[in-house]
Amino acid sequence: MSLFTLSLALVFVGVAIVLSSGLKLGLEKDIVIAAVRSTIQLLIIGYVLSFIFSADSPVFMIVMVMLIIGAASQNIIKRKHNIPGLAWRVVVTLVTIEAVSMLFLLGLQIIPPSPRYVITFSGMIVGSSMVIANLFLNRLKAEVQTRKEEVQVVLALGGTSRQAMQPILKGAIRASMIPTIDSTKTMGLVQLPGMMTGQIIGGADPIEAVRFQLVIVFSLLATAALTSIILGRLAYPALFNEYEQLNYKE
Repeated sequence: MSLFTLSLALVFVGVAIVLSSGLKLGLEKDIVIAAVRSTIQLLIIGYVLSFIFSADSPVFMIVMVMLIIGAASQNIIKRKHNIPGLAWRVVVTLVTIEAVSMLFLLGLQIIPPSPRYVITFSGMIVGSSMVIANLFLNRLKAEVQTRKEEVQVVLALGGTSRQAMQPILKGAIRASMIPTIDSTKTMGLVQLPGMMTGQIIGGADPIEAVRFQLVIVFSLLATAALTSIILGRLAYPALFNEYEQLNYKE
């Protein structure tokens, strides 16, 4: 694809700006910023990945994975979920997800231990985990706010914080997993996933592209469950003080 051909795709951005302006949505500036930022970020990461792939060094590969985890963690933390000590809990969750995923993918020799595969798969897995974490924390916050009295009643009757939070955690975990499950159900019928589409456009055999995509699909299902469960177990104790009293601040 030439730069001229790529520039023609800006017509889609123009359509979004015109519609936003016509409907007075006030999103024109945000659309322009989003388009510019995505262009700059993708170009930079393209050159960085070209260097890392050509160097084929495990050191650069590990650094890149750490940067991915750091960026994802920052995206979650900056949303101000009002949970004390959330930063280290998020980092531990994402590192655990990455470690478990790579343990299976590399240990079972599903993918080779090269930067091209490890970085690509890590980006998709950590990115999905980031989205799941934000969905889970948003739902957890909403559930605690609306069911605060219920939690306090359980505590007043002698229940532990874990017992009081169990129904809320189950609801938040379920809500955060549903989008991934629904997306998986419609894959191949409603949408052709990005990785599979990219491989096919690049000239790969469609069946081979499907096999790689299925690896990602199965990984993301496990990621959705593990992220919400691990983060839930780490996060809910921070909502209580040492006397098992709910001290969540809205």
